[in-house]
Amino acid sequence: MDLACFVLWVFFFPIAAVVSFNFLRHKKRCNRNHKKLPPGEMGLPWIGETMEFFNAQKRNQLFEEFVQPRIRKHGKIFKTRIMGSPTVVVNGAEANRFFLSNEFKLVKSSWPSSSVELMGRESIMEKEGERHRVLRGVIGTSLGYAGLEVLVPKMCNSVQLHLASNWHGQERLSLYWSAKVLTFSIVFECLLGINVEPGMLDTFERVLEGVFSPAVMFPGSKFWRAKKARKEIEKMLVNVVREKRKKMEENLERGEDGMLLSRLIAGMIQGEISEQEVIDNVVLLVFAAHDTSSFAIAMTFKMLAQHSDCYNKLLQEHVDIMSSKRWGENLTLEDIKKMKYTWQVARESMRLFPPIFGSFRKAIAYIDYEGFSIPKGWKVLWTAYGTHYNEEYFKDPMSFNPNRFEDSVPPYAFVPFGGGPRVCAGYQLAKLNILIFVHYVVTQYDWSLLHPDEPITMDPLPFPSLGMPIRVFPKHS
Repeated sequence: MDLACFVLWVFFFPIAAVVSFNFLRHKKRCNRNHKKLPPGEMGLPWIGETMEFFNAQKRNQLFEEFVQPRIRKHGKIFKTRIMGSPTVVVNGAEANRFFLSNEFKLVKSSWPSSSVELMGRESIMEKEGERHRVLRGVIGTSLGYAGLEVLVPKMCNSVQLHLASNWHGQERLSLYWSAKVLTFSIVFECLLGINVEPGMLDTFERVLEGVFSPAVMFPGSKFWRAKKARKEIEKMLVNVVREKRKKMEENLERGEDGMLLSRLIAGMIQGEISEQEVIDNVVLLVFAAHDTSSFAIAMTFKMLAQHSDCYNKLLQEHVDIMSSKRWGENLTLEDIKKMKYTWQVARESMRLFPPIFGSFRKAIAYIDYEGFSIPKGWKVLWTAYGTHYNEEYFKDPMSFNPNRFEDSVPPYAFVPFGGGPRVCAGYQLAKLNILIFVHYVVTQYDWSLLHPDEPITMDPLPFPSLGMPIRVFPKHS
């Protein structure tokens, strides 16, 4: 070996050895991880199985047409690619518990960019750690026991006014749209203390249309229209918030009305919450509270119309509550607690027709679960249907049986409001919405469905495709 070859050997051999070692180690790790990845098909690059996912979603057959066939083929945990992201879909109460309770530790909430833009980057759905704790604490205080005691009579007045204005004298109406109008008004006027102006609901509806659409600012696109509507909402809310803050700072309003907006602005004045956080969380709360509640109300009435034995039992519960009240006297929180069977009916309706399909999380660490590995950065999708329609948790799951909720349900098996640190903050408000509305309707009206087999569609949340038209008859006694 000549000198030149010797020098090259001495110089390059260590480098080559290190490169080879790192390559082999990386290859070994990749092979190990690859072997542990859940089974499934990733489809085409970037596109993956997105089209199959969205087509099934639009028909409200996401579980039946997308998830269930893959469970049969691959098992309860499988991988796919949706909207450019490698995704692991998980099913079952233990999976729900693991991923929902490990929020901020192993996973974090992961929403499409269009949702973040329209709901707000400063909303609680994007917050973690201390900021999440502060905002959730303010919202939770307004929906604690003392807050609910104040809310109930306000909501009773809103429901009775709504029925007098929109149901009285009508022979036919859209139950779903009626519930949307009512729940929208309740969030704004009873919870936030903001008057609903004409056209506000329509503006919020335009925002909702773009929540899951591609975030492309092309004139005329869903996202473009939604972004434009979002700016209108923000302009209105900025004026409301600044006027309210000015009055509170000048002691013209003490902010002791128990309203959520007052609590948020008090946090602003103390320097704990920014103005943008107030705006974004009001927007998020309106969507989270009124769209899901109106669908849950509609499905509860659909089930009551189709199961006369359940309706008769529920009606007797409300007649008994009425018998203890003076004429015109509002319900109290104690009356709400007596509506045990009504809440069983509502829960069973939400089990069969969850207001949300599930939600995405993003792995913020390398996760080992059930013998599989989920790489950091991958998405995780948990589903409500994965337990709601499972014989393991609910016997004869496709039948309507409110009595199943007389007994305790396994944790994380019934998840219409999610679970863990991000469980829906408006859960108690939704419960009041459903129970109070049911009380005043069943004690004042009879009704029948005009289209008993009306299909459910999604765009982007589930709703009865025809608006659930009903024929109404005022009770004579």
